[in-house]
Amino acid sequence: MRRGLRGLLAAALATAALSGCGKSESPKVDAAAERAQATERAKQDAFGTQVKAHEQAKALADDVNKKAEAGMDAADKMSK
Repeated sequence: MRRGLRGLLAAALATAALSGCGKSESPKVDAAAERAQATERAKQDAFGTQVKAHEQAKALADDVNKKAEAGMDAADKMSK
């Protein structure tokens, strides 16, 4: 009877000790800040030229869209 009690006590103790092992706190990370840092690291890394070219292409597309919108607004004003 004594062995059964010791085994049960050991099993309960092991279960209690292991129950906290699976819980890990996730680090609090700001996704936007991490993305910005990764982009800056990429600019300095082997893909720097490609990252810079992609950013320039996005800026060019934004500029073209603004100019097209301004042209449409001017055409609308002239048609009235």
